[in-house]
Amino acid sequence: MPKFVRNLLRCLAVLAVIGLAVVLLAYRSAVQDPVVRRTDVVVPRLRGGPITIALLSDTHVIGPDMPPERLMRIVGQINALHPDIIAVTGDLISDKRFSTRRYSTAASIAPLGGLRAPLGVYAVLGNHDHGRKPAGRNALESERLLRQAGITVLDNDAAQVGPMAIGGLDDAATGHADPVRTLMRLDALPGPKVMLTHSPDPFLDMPENVVLTLAGHTHCGQIRLPLIGAIATMTRHGRHYACGRVDEGRRTLIVTAGVGTSIVPLRIGAPPDFWLVRLVPPPVRGVR
Repeated sequence: MPKFVRNLLRCLAVLAVIGLAVVLLAYRSAVQDPVVRRTDVVVPRLRGGPITIALLSDTHVIGPDMPPERLMRIVGQINALHPDIIAVTGDLISDKRFSTRRYSTAASIAPLGGLRAPLGVYAVLGNHDHGRKPAGRNALESERLLRQAGITVLDNDAAQVGPMAIGGLDDAATGHADPVRTLMRLDALPGPKVMLTHSPDPFLDMPENVVLTLAGHTHCGQIRLPLIGAIATMTRHGRHYACGRVDEGRRTLIVTAGVGTSIVPLRIGAPPDFWLVRLVPPPVRGVR
């Protein structure tokens, strides 16, 4: 065998080993326990002291990375932190091609029935919840199952939650969001306003009285390469609204990386996470 052929084969073997190692590490990142991210948001006219909202999104129940058993463990992790409110911002199911097992809508949603919060659990649907065939019927089934599990579904609607008002937009990416109707319902309720939405895109059009918007959908890129960044952001506004906390004027946006995966069961540079967002009243003047 010529020397250059032997050298080529050695190089290919090294590249194959490196590639396999990267895939294994990326899968390990995808299935690790979610990172708990914490932040405080100052909310004017908030009465009764701080309120903590846990933000969970993009559960994408499917094998191999997110069987229902793993989601049940994450539910237990959230409950152990004792949030006052839990917000679930969509994409509860998955139909990605690179999977080892698919689960029914009922099996995908069942673990969420274990979520516990004194002021309630609230949810909106995402694009995958509308996209699984038969389209439309699955979204209705998801809503029904969520309600049976004791979760309030905010389908372009709003609810009074303690001293606050929480609105929920249906999915914008699939054309089901109705911000005019939702904001009208939200404005009719007293207290500081919070909006739940699967995609962060609607944040740009939120009025200033919606002090906090909670979203998912982007997976914080899911695959974020060194020097390059995220391969895709899944938002019309690029990297600006793709991940983490964004403050614009009196409004705050929180975008979680979610706990499941899309397309491939891999994560690089964007570990799974959920957020604990503590809403706090402004400090009293003269008191430190």
